[in-house]
This record gives sequence, C-alpha cells and structure tokens, in this order.
Amino acid sequence: MIGKKIWTAGLLSLMILATAACGSSTTNTEGGSTSAAGSADAAASGEKTKITFYSYNLATAGQKDGTQKLIDEFEAANPDIDVEGIPVAPYDINAKVQADIAAGSPPDVAQLVFDGLDFVANNFGAKPLEDIVPADELAQTFEGFSPNGLKLGQLNGKTYGLPFTFSTPVLFYNAKLFEEAGLDPQQPPATWAEVKEYGLQIAEKTGATGVHIGGSVGGDWIVQALIGSNGGKVLSDDRKTIEFGSEEAIGAVQMWQDMVTSGAMGKLNDNEVIEAFSQGQVGMLLYTSAFQSSFLTAAEAGGWELKAAAMPSFDGKPTTPVNSGSALFILSQDEAKQQAAWKFLKFVTSERGYTIITSEIGYLPLRPAIVDDPQYLKDWVEQNPLIKPNLEQLEHLKPWVSYPGPNWYQIETILLEAVQKSIQSTDDVSTIMKEAAARAQSLVQ
Repeated sequence: MIGKKIWTAGLLSLMILATAACGSSTTNTEGGSTSAAGSADAAASGEKTKITFYSYNLATAGQKDGTQKLIDEFEAANPDIDVEGIPVAPYDINAKVQADIAAGSPPDVAQLVFDGLDFVANNFGAKPLEDIVPADELAQTFEGFSPNGLKLGQLNGKTYGLPFTFSTPVLFYNAKLFEEAGLDPQQPPATWAEVKEYGLQIAEKTGATGVHIGGSVGGDWIVQALIGSNGGKVLSDDRKTIEFGSEEAIGAVQMWQDMVTSGAMGKLNDNEVIEAFSQGQVGMLLYTSAFQSSFLTAAEAGGWELKAAAMPSFDGKPTTPVNSGSALFILSQDEAKQQAAWKFLKFVTSERGYTIITSEIGYLPLRPAIVDDPQYLKDWVEQNPLIKPNLEQLEHLKPWVSYPGPNWYQIETILLEAVQKSIQSTDDVSTIMKEAAARAQSLVQ
C-alpha cells in the first residue's frame, strides 16, 4: 500500500553523511541461513544480534499478519538473530526514518517506497548491497529474481533497495454488477474508451459508481503508468527536464477528467472508494493488488464475485504498467547488524518469502518461477487466478520514476495536485498540467 509521506521542511534539507562499512559473509543458502563473522561470534557466545525493522505493512490491516509471519519464520531459522518489527503508518514512515537518522538512531532495515529511491540513496546512508555482500553471493541470491523487478531498487549501477512488496495497476471489477448492467463478466474492458462505456452502463442500470481510477493521492505511480501508456513521460531520460506538461500527459489526465464529467466515475476519494468497492457499490477499480485479499473477503461476505483484468490501454497503444510497492534498505552502520540485515533480506525475498507475501498479503512474487512450483505457489495460483493479470504485466513493467534532488517530494506533490484539480473540476487540463510542469521544473536540482 502506498501512503502519503509527510516530510518537514527542516528535515528535508538535512544531508546525512555516512561512512560505508563493508562487510563479508560466508557461503549462501536459500533464505540466508549462513552467518557473517559478527553474527557467528555472537551466536558462539550465546548472544543474539538484534536488528530493527520499520515496516508500513506491519501497520496495515490485511498485511500485518503475513509480514509478522515472515519475521517469525526467519527468527525460527536464524535463532542467533532477533528482528524487532516496528509498525509505522505509511503516511509517516519516511519522516520517521529521516527524523531518527537525524537523532542518530536509524533503523537497521526500513521498508520504503520506490519514488524516494534517489533521496534515500543520497541522504539516508543506505548501504548498496554490493558494498556489503560478496559479488558471487549477490549473483547467486539474485538468480531467479525478476530482472525488471530487481532494477527498481538500483541507482547508478548499485542496488540500494531490494524490491520487497510489489504490484502493478490492476483493474478489479464486480462480476455481479456487470451482470446486473447487462455486461459480460468474462469480457472486461480493454481500453479506456470501453471503461467509460461500461462505467456509464453500470451507473445507469444499477445506481452504483461505474468506475474509479485510484492513485490521484498518496503516490504518483498510477499517474506515471497512465501517462506512459499514452506515450508520455514525467521526467526526461537524462533526469533534468519535467515532462508531465506534454501533450501525451495532458491526454492521459484529460481521459481521467472526462471519466468524471461523463458520470462514469464518481467523486469518491481513494479511501472512500476502497470501502465502497468492498461493499459492492463500485463496478470497477484500478488500484494496487495489495487489497486483493481484503476484497476477496468482502466479496464472499457480500455475495458478489471479484474479478481482475490488466490495466486498460489508450486505444490499443502499449500499456506501461508502473510498479507500486516498496524495497528494503539497510541503513545500519554496524557491520554485524548489516550482515544480519542481509540475511533477513535474503529470507523475505526467497522462494518461501514470496510464497508468504503473495498468498497472505496479495503482492506479486518477484521470483516468477514459483508460480509453477508445487512446493510454493502452483496450487495457490490455480485457486486464485486473480493474480494472473498482475503477473503478465510484470513482463513489460516500467520503473516508478523518482525525481532528482531534495525537492523530489514537492515535485511529486505538484503533479498529484494538478491531477486532483483536473479531475475535481472542469478547468482546462492543458493549462493546469503545463503550469504544474513549469513549477516543478524550477525545483529540479
């Protein structure tokens, strides 16, 4: 789940100077069951290495239990390491990490979203895995990991964050409302023009909200996916020029505004629509798969069937699904804790780790082969076909772009506020987006 991050101006200006402490480890096994010298010495003396783990999944209903299970199974397999899981609301986690760094007490591991990658790498003292782990062990650990997924945590050729919980935009829909509106639940809309048509029909014939496109608040990953799917970008390849004032970006947001003004999409906010969709009052919802488990529970309780489809296209143009979700960053300056943290990262992103993450939380398995492995997810996927559109989109994934410099969050906020203004009014989208791009450009450093 992506939450809005709250950053204070004073903390935003802090530059954290960190010295890199390179660690070493012994041979690798799945889940990181081997130990570094520091942890081995601690175990030999009967002491445990304790690491702190800030996680917004631990603070999120429907995700807490699965995340705690990851911690419990890791500790059972690694009795020389204690993981203190600390739940932090998604709205607060970036600011808390930054404040704790400033106070000299950073967490050892933090779950942070991808849009802050540039800032985290340059200001949080995040340790590139290449500086902690021998190259052969790192290569072995990365075998079987989705290449498109792995690169999401990389910057300037180094892996600062190991992708953890992850989704692409999925079109959830209510099969019962489709039937009541005279639509075929086996034929979901494939284009945004069809979404509008279906949404209007659902609204007219059932009285429910036809469709809701999520992502206008909290993080711009869905906005980036829509703009990219219409042929645009939010940032130039050289990371110097803001491009969400382009005609392609304007066209994507214009579609969104038209969806609202036509009556196909209501005026609920994202939080309200999650509840309304759960109650069977919304026909279609484009959002993260993190809510899949809770939606399934709600559908069963409410007597309706949940279905899922890939993100619709702009009149047949290739879609560019952008990831939501998070990576795990090692922030500890202590070598023994770094090695313990690395073992934890290996376990939670192992085949077993992703089996738990996918089946009990709802995110994508970034080790795709396990969906065909009966030891892991094969049986679960056969019983839960809703994951298939999400898996298919992994093949043409585009990274969630992080804006450069200390003003990255202000830039993202400007874009989101421009989208909100566009879809909450009938004002000229072109003017709104071009003015927003100009303001954002002045903040690029």
